[in-house]
Amino acid sequence: MTKPKIIGLTGSIGMGKSTVAAMFAAAGIPVFDADAEVRAMQAAGGELVPAIEAAFPGSTGPEGVDRDRLGQQVFADPAALARLEAIVHPAVAAKRGAFLEANADKRAVVFDIPLLFEKGGHESVDTIVVVSAPDDVQRARVLARPGMTPEKFAHIFSLQLHDSEKRARADHVIDTGTSLDETRAQVATLIASI
Repeated sequence: MTKPKIIGLTGSIGMGKSTVAAMFAAAGIPVFDADAEVRAMQAAGGELVPAIEAAFPGSTGPEGVDRDRLGQQVFADPAALARLEAIVHPAVAAKRGAFLEANADKRAVVFDIPLLFEKGGHESVDTIVVVSAPDDVQRARVLARPGMTPEKFAHIFSLQLHDSEKRARADHVIDTGTSLDETRAQVATLIASI
């Protein structure tokens, strides 16, 4: 039995990666959403809540991890962020392995991983798809999010490889600075080629 082709889907904040991932899913290609898995494991009763509370006291509550409180403890502290990643990343890797096993009979799967290049995940995929949009479109999308500030955006932006570098390292680029129909057509063409 051949294993599915692994498509690594990535893109900087506000580029439309979630929208493109949904288009892959609608076309019948299973999508592993790393962010969604993290959110589930950090929600009320989530498997990571006790370990995160132990490492970062006061960062959780009845709803699970309080992302704002946790963020205050880790964003400006690289050592704290590394401790958090040491808790989260192995758990995500285990979920990703189970997903791959459950979809071993598919011809392709998508790993939706925001920090694909930044965390070395690009080495474990067969082809890399970068979702990209013009800078002004990205900024407008991000600043329209609830609770987002220019300062938060600047911090998140600083943690991510620049879009031009991601595009240069991509096997395929999906431009989301166009209409949804045009983006959907790009995804369909890409699926056909893969």
